[in-house]
Amino acid sequence: MTPPNTPFETAPAADTADKDRPLRDDTRLLGRLLGDVLRAQEGEAIFSAVERARQAAVRYNRQGDESARQEMADILNGLSLDAAHSVVRAFSYFLHLANLAEDQHHIRRNRDHAIAHSRPREGSLARALERLDEAEVTADMLKGCVDKMIVSPVLTAHPTEVQRKSILSLQRRIALLLDERDRARLTPEETEEKEEDLYTAILTLWQTRLLRPQRLAVIDEVKNALSFYGDTFFTQLPILYGQLEDLLKRRHPNRDWHLPPLLKIGSWIGGDRDGNPFVTAPILKEAMRLQSTTALGQYLTEIHNLGAELPLSQLLVEVSPELAALAQRSPDHSPHRLDEPYRRALTGIYSRLAASAWALDHQDSPRHAIGKAEPYADSAELAADLQILASSLAANGSARLTTRRLQRLILSVQVFGFHLAPIDLRQNSDVHERSVAELLRAAGRTADYAALSENERITLLSEELSSPRPLYSAHLDYSEETNGELAIFHTAREIKLKYGDAAITNSIISKTDSVSDLLELALLLKETGLLKVGPTPRLSVNIIPLFETIEDLRQAPVIMDRLLSLPIYRDFLQSRDDEQEVMLGYSDSNKDGGFLTSGWELYKAEIGLADVFARHQIRLRLFHGRGGSVGRGGGPSYQAILAQPTGAVSGQIRITEQGEVIASKYSSPEVGRRNLEVLVAATLEATLVDLENKVEPSGAFHDTMSKLSELAFHAYRDLVYETPGFKEYFRQSTPISEIFDLNIGSRPASRTKSDRIEDLRAIPWVFSWAQCRLMLPGWFGFGRAVENWLADNPGGLALLQRMHRDWPFFRTLLSNMDMVLSKSDLTIAQRYAKLVEDPALGTRIFERIKEEWLLTRQHLLAITGQDDFLADNPLLARSMQNRFPYLDPLNHLQIALLRRYRAGESDDRLKRGIHLTINGVAAGLRNSG
Repeated sequence: MTPPNTPFETAPAADTADKDRPLRDDTRLLGRLLGDVLRAQEGEAIFSAVERARQAAVRYNRQGDESARQEMADILNGLSLDAAHSVVRAFSYFLHLANLAEDQHHIRRNRDHAIAHSRPREGSLARALERLDEAEVTADMLKGCVDKMIVSPVLTAHPTEVQRKSILSLQRRIALLLDERDRARLTPEETEEKEEDLYTAILTLWQTRLLRPQRLAVIDEVKNALSFYGDTFFTQLPILYGQLEDLLKRRHPNRDWHLPPLLKIGSWIGGDRDGNPFVTAPILKEAMRLQSTTALGQYLTEIHNLGAELPLSQLLVEVSPELAALAQRSPDHSPHRLDEPYRRALTGIYSRLAASAWALDHQDSPRHAIGKAEPYADSAELAADLQILASSLAANGSARLTTRRLQRLILSVQVFGFHLAPIDLRQNSDVHERSVAELLRAAGRTADYAALSENERITLLSEELSSPRPLYSAHLDYSEETNGELAIFHTAREIKLKYGDAAITNSIISKTDSVSDLLELALLLKETGLLKVGPTPRLSVNIIPLFETIEDLRQAPVIMDRLLSLPIYRDFLQSRDDEQEVMLGYSDSNKDGGFLTSGWELYKAEIGLADVFARHQIRLRLFHGRGGSVGRGGGPSYQAILAQPTGAVSGQIRITEQGEVIASKYSSPEVGRRNLEVLVAATLEATLVDLENKVEPSGAFHDTMSKLSELAFHAYRDLVYETPGFKEYFRQSTPISEIFDLNIGSRPASRTKSDRIEDLRAIPWVFSWAQCRLMLPGWFGFGRAVENWLADNPGGLALLQRMHRDWPFFRTLLSNMDMVLSKSDLTIAQRYAKLVEDPALGTRIFERIKEEWLLTRQHLLAITGQDDFLADNPLLARSMQNRFPYLDPLNHLQIALLRRYRAGESDDRLKRGIHLTINGVAAGLRNSG
């Protein structure tokens, strides 16, 4: 047995509530077992080094003992490279395990509330419906909302997920073992057995490589995303639908509450070409094939399992004529099942679906089909056959047999179809422009499209979109880029024909800044058969502008107003049910203008767009391009949706789920269902409660926010884009160069080969600032803005406090900033600043950042009335307090390794060690990318 003084066991705070004792117990258990593994695998010396460094870090963080910090540094500085690797892995793995313990505690608390019949909590469906009742929302209004409701989290492959799939799978195994221990009453022998299972899982984790030896390919990213369907989406979406239907039926029993598939998972992986040269037409085709294989494999397994659950004999129960006919058509003629019509019908369904799997993708079924059968034409035919079973059971006294596997399978087929998830296409507007220019030039329509004014472009494009005559000719030569773009759209058309129209429904234009950007895409769709022109045009995919920079956000309402005023485009929208989606970019707008200005311009853009769309009588659906970190639009989803301006949600919303956030939200079935529930609940509330009660705040609030935004914008731009040497400071004081080499995604980290901040993707920009513990994109500019505004408005603090109290947008903005600042550490950040080759430059810029941090903290606490960060979120505050002693050694070692690596030492272990620290810091901060 390990002595009681083992790594990672921290004494609980005296005032910690008893309800959190199980979390502390789980964390101690996992820490003790990790300590056992560490001692057994690495020896007593490494174990001692980890423990002494941890204790010193705890003393420094809890007591502010500077000598303890020096003691930690002395211990870590004395390590060999191999020993440093082991120490980094030890602290990293504990942070991973702590995350699992926290997730399990959230599940535990949810179950405790359910068992105790507690009042429904914020973010739950039950609480959302209570709020609708309080707002006197009628059944008609509610029915109208859910019938047209669309809630779609969209999985993307943006590179902030630093965990390998193997690591995630092992973490899932540990989470399941924790859950089993939590739910069962175990004997001492069973408890010991479970601990042994946990030990072996942690031992396996320790012996599994943390880092990828090669960069992920796009198809690897597709496969990683597919793993979340088996664990979470296939099981939890049907359960969530059932919960919502039951709640609605109880409140309004006289209504038909058969829900449409209002909650769908989307994907960018395999279709997002913006800046990723590895996404091609063959990759898009293979991504859809893998998705279809996953969906049909799930259905085939569930149909087989249903056969075991429905051995009902016709000698004992009647069946509907439709079910009898379905059984009669089955190739199953076994005399042993002649009186079992449900099993025979399921055998026939299985055979048809197996034939479909082969016809679509040459996919073998998990089990041999009994006989040959015609494949299904589409997933609707499969759902109809399954519904025959459900209807027959319901009509003949067996309705309760349909409530679980069969009904959930029917719903799964309706939601996932044969395609699993629609794959969005995305490309930069510049690429579309070059392709259209080449087509027009080759067809003799204009020699220099790029030289045309915006009005001239709109006129020319409108003429071409009115004509059925194609521009493309198979007899002409085009560039590789143009051929690649056309191939993508031709492949999309083939996929829609093969897997169903819902397989690809969206095409997104990055860097949209004009009406012609949308018309250019429309022309490419026309050339590839995805847009049919004529008296009754038919647009087969949604054309979606993505407004990303501050200036583009400001122009978004003007651009969409002009677009919707074009008769030809309005004709296109008629075939899309008079709905138009608009995507808003949180990441690039933040990098462009800073946290405060980005948030305000996004908010104003939504107000402007809602007004424009209401005037044109077109339904607006907003697609929020949020990342995991606050600097990329992250933060709690419930508060974010409720903080949207009046009219901006309207029952439909799409939100990107990116990087490490996907695993954090959806690797656990229970946590995944809770996150999906939050999205649906918040959408209901933001649509219907707002409709009746929400009033946009007074002009004074807007005027004040506009002035604060202007001041923050200038402060941010002055530092990032106008301060001499800032680019060098950023690249030398953060591990951005080393992140470029970390194999965490298929997409290049920069749009071009330049080292300009403007060309750097927002993801590594934010990720780098998180690693050095400054988190600058999540707060910089706020403090100076408030300071200057208050200088011009004596006594204005009361107004800011009122804005925080009464305006959800402002309150959410400050809450997210509060969370980011709580994860920052100026002392650690200052040590990163000393990596800058020019000491005077490093000191000068760091002091500016430090001054702004202190101002931001001062004014944030004054506005919120708090004494310290996270005062209103004690659970997160304790979590961060407990993490710092494990983050500090990782940051210390990262700095030491960076210094040696950049000095020219060639040992490969240096770079590997740096990458290990990046992994550990990201795990400790969680929403860091």
